[in-house]
Amino acid sequence: MPFNLRKRNFLKLLDFSAEEITYLIDLAARLKADKAAGNEQQRLKGKNIVLIFEKDSTRTRSAFEVAAHDQGALVTYIGPTGSQIGVKESMRDTARVLARMFDGIEYRGFDQATVEELGKHGVPVWNGLTDQYHPTQVLADLLTMKEHCEKELAEIGFCFIGDGRGNMATSLMVGAAILGMDFRLAAPAELQPNSDLLAKCRELAERRGAHLSIGDDKEAAVKGVDYIYTDVWVSMGEPEAVWAERIRLLGSYQVDRRLMQATGNADVKFMHCLPAFHNRETKVGEEIFQKFGLDGIEVSEEVFESPASIVFDQAANRMHTIKAVLVATLGD
Repeated sequence: MPFNLRKRNFLKLLDFSAEEITYLIDLAARLKADKAAGNEQQRLKGKNIVLIFEKDSTRTRSAFEVAAHDQGALVTYIGPTGSQIGVKESMRDTARVLARMFDGIEYRGFDQATVEELGKHGVPVWNGLTDQYHPTQVLADLLTMKEHCEKELAEIGFCFIGDGRGNMATSLMVGAAILGMDFRLAAPAELQPNSDLLAKCRELAERRGAHLSIGDDKEAAVKGVDYIYTDVWVSMGEPEAVWAERIRLLGSYQVDRRLMQATGNADVKFMHCLPAFHNRETKVGEEIFQKFGLDGIEVSEEVFESPASIVFDQAANRMHTIKAVLVATLGD
């Protein structure tokens, strides 16, 4: 192996080569198999990690905690109101304290600059989500794609439908460009990726043989793809007033049965990083129904609950890919 991930931060996929990303996905698959077979070896005994969550979480927190416990590490959780971060103490000062107590730090919050600051103080730091990037989710998505398709990753085509400026669209585009994949994005012009990141990804794509297609025609974008991917239209932390504008822009971009059929691929799969607004069973879902008359928002209930939906396989793989990151960067 011509690289060493030990003591490396995991802040964004742009920091990693195709070989390193592939190694993490393959390691996750091996660790997943070991756990299923009951012969997992603990490589993090004696390690202490801290999880900083400035945004609440279901999958990310659970995945980090179970992955760490499986590997023998001890975990301390700091929630949105459980510390002096941003109140009496800067993140820089907090980082210098925690780096002297813990072997690794996970951060889930807002600005990418915050997790980059955390990463300057001598212990591995892992990005659990920022407004700009969600790299651990993309690793889980790529592992899930490999599991549901006989193709190699570089042969897979997939399309992201929805807000092309969000952390999932941008992270998936980066991952696809590095790995030489066929990535399409369908979004209205107002919600397409920023020009600087797009230029960087096009440069990566040219070097790696990837295909990137960005436009507003969703039917054209999905033709022949193996996967259709979407995410919520309003990100965590954005004000409620944003909903009306996003629904105005994205109302015709819901992933429904017609869009799945437009791929021309009978085996196409549906992906979503969750949580998803596909019915009225949540507080937000009911509020959106009352205000806008929509039962499903970014995806219809029919597609979400269909055999084509592999969203819960994605969710389960969060733990395995996060475990791979922990083992590769912190393990003995």
